[in-house]
Amino acid sequence: MNPVEKGYQHINGIEMYYEIYGSGKPLVLIHGGGSSILFDYKDVIARLENKFQLIGIDLQNHGRSGHRNIPETFEQDAHDIAALLKSINIEKASFWGFSNGGNTVMQIAHLYPEIVEKLVVASAFYKRNGMMDGFFESMNNATLDFMPEPLKANFLNLNPDFSALENMFDKDGKRMQTFEDWDENVLKNISSPTLFISGDKDVMKPEHAVEMWRLVKDSQLMILPATHGSYMMADFNGNTNEKLIDFTVNEAERFLNN
Repeated sequence: MNPVEKGYQHINGIEMYYEIYGSGKPLVLIHGGGSSILFDYKDVIARLENKFQLIGIDLQNHGRSGHRNIPETFEQDAHDIAALLKSINIEKASFWGFSNGGNTVMQIAHLYPEIVEKLVVASAFYKRNGMMDGFFESMNNATLDFMPEPLKANFLNLNPDFSALENMFDKDGKRMQTFEDWDENVLKNISSPTLFISGDKDVMKPEHAVEMWRLVKDSQLMILPATHGSYMMADFNGNTNEKLIDFTVNEAERFLNN
């Protein structure tokens, strides 16, 4: 699994890192909070690199990308991704976003509909009450000690600067603490075909995935027997359910190609 291209683009005041795998129709992979391209998408890339041109992007403050002295927002991430794709001459693509990356790709569809072919929105939310009870209360008191060790190790492996890890955790945390419910029209106005994926034991309630599915016209919904993301990657204990990941990726591939 080797990228055919990787590097940095100067985007909106920071150096943004990206990797491209395979060839074919472009599919942009957007990781979740605290994460990076390969931490979230290694298993997906391994299964799809012979079928799509896969473009993974490390978002502001994450992985190998730079940071700036502004708060994180999903809208800013959408602006950054759109600008990066333009800089590498990708005019239109499908997008797969996981967790916070799922929120980000919905904002891309909202703000930049002309660049979106299809959307896969995995384990995302648009209202505070969509998250499991107690989630936002726990975010208010979160310290770096709360961050899962595999995510910490992954960040420091890519960027061995402890202050950069603290910066990412702080900005990710503040984004969640200050999150305000989106207007339903953000979802209602998504015009591209959309597949929502969630786990039945996810950090967002299955009912919330159903609510989002009902708001996006002609969208599809897949709720899997899984925790947060374990349908597409190893869980935080390092356990990988290969058959479940096969199923998820096969269904996503079928959706993207239909």
